[in-house]
Amino acid sequence: MRRVGSVVRVAQGLAIVRAPDAEYADVGTDIVDDQLRTVGSVVDVFGPVEKPYMAVSPGSNVHLPGLVGSALYAR
Repeated sequence: MRRVGSVVRVAQGLAIVRAPDAEYADVGTDIVDDQLRTVGSVVDVFGPVEKPYMAVSPGSNVHLPGLVGSALYAR
């Protein structure tokens, strides 16, 4: 398990995650929180190459606003 970044905001039903460096999770990667609960999966990567953003589509029963500021991890 590796850290992929932190949720910076929620937009259009997606969690927007900022990568801490040029390493990011690929599209389709399952994303979990620090309790190993599945949050969703990466559907898009965008922004600057040095610190890209990832759009994460949430799974069922995931409260997106509660994720803002949380660290997320790739399974």
